Amino acid sequence: MIESPGILFTVLAFALVIGPLVFLHELGHYLAGRRFGVKAEVFSVGFGREVAGYTDRHGTRWKFGWLPLGGYVRFAGDMNPASQPSQEWLQLPPEERARTFQAKKLWQRAIIVAAGPVANFLVAILILAAFALAFGQNRTPTVVGSVVPGSPAAEAGLRQGDQILAIGGRPVETFSEMAQYTQLRPGERVSVAYQRGSQQLSGEAVLATRLERDRFGNEFRIGQLGVGPGEPVHEPVGVLEAPIVGVTMTADIVRTMVDGLGQIITGRRSVEELGGPLRMAQISGQRLVLGPTEFVFLIALISINLGFINLLPVPMLDGGHLFFYAVEAVRRRPVDPQVMEWAFRGGLAAIFALMLLVTLNDLGAFGVWKNLAGLIG
Repeated sequence: MIESPGILFTVLAFALVIGPLVFLHELGHYLAGRRFGVKAEVFSVGFGREVAGYTDRHGTRWKFGWLPLGGYVRFAGDMNPASQPSQEWLQLPPEERARTFQAKKLWQRAIIVAAGPVANFLVAILILAAFALAFGQNRTPTVVGSVVPGSPAAEAGLRQGDQILAIGGRPVETFSEMAQYTQLRPGERVSVAYQRGSQQLSGEAVLATRLERDRFGNEFRIGQLGVGPGEPVHEPVGVLEAPIVGVTMTADIVRTMVDGLGQIITGRRSVEELGGPLRMAQISGQRLVLGPTEFVFLIALISINLGFINLLPVPMLDGGHLFFYAVEAVRRRPVDPQVMEWAFRGGLAAIFALMLLVTLNDLGAFGVWKNLAGLIG
């Protein structure tokens, strides 16, 4: 088992992951805003007191905050969290007001808000496309090469040579797709549709649960069907095909995130599995130890996470703004400012509660609570 990296190395790795991704996320907002003639007053990487910065010829203050766990772009006229027009905004001169965020058309505001998460997805797509171009793609079909005796696969009636068509009602084309589905569902009952010769058959089984430990000692519960692949198929990927593969892989990862979130909401997976900045920092350090390829792949995963989380319809996040823009488009008038204010207060409280939960989970994963219980006992 490889030793976990030191604290300074972990902090450095975390900064190398989060810093550029936050910058690119906010750069998406900034570039879209500039495209529609909105003045950006502040572009900040990190929160809190300014450590360093400068003001460009457009009047934008570019700065670094002392807490590098996020960032923001503040557009002219964006004077409250809900981006609602205020008395101060109404008192601006007409030519200055025209360069503010609130003065733009609804579709333009929506594009500016969506540009941040889109930038994160584009980063991931480019990384995954580059990996596909460099290493090819695993296209091993879902033909069963072996069946573990007494396994869920045997319970479902699978035999060597059968081709799995769908699992849990979801069609699968490659063995990796099937493995991705089963690994996320330990202990769940699933249906398995498969083909044997000219016959199409089906069965049900409860996926086995296996406890895995990585080289750093981290433990994971994964589901297993109990089948081995047949003849491996590894195909090269061309330059024109690589972006399509990148988009497909990104979509698959997003679908996995949606599955995981749905399992937590429905109680099929413990909320203790939610991780926060501390665990993300730990994983960043561990991936950097494993080499540049593993580390860059982690950057793609976290970039997808940032894009996905920011698109959730939670007030204070980009998705919350887009939700209210959608309501405005349907009603043909903005949501009442008081409703917006209370919604964003609730969103802020929810985000703080989530941050507290994931931080407590992180500390528990590091053994803090177990050690404290030992001291008290």
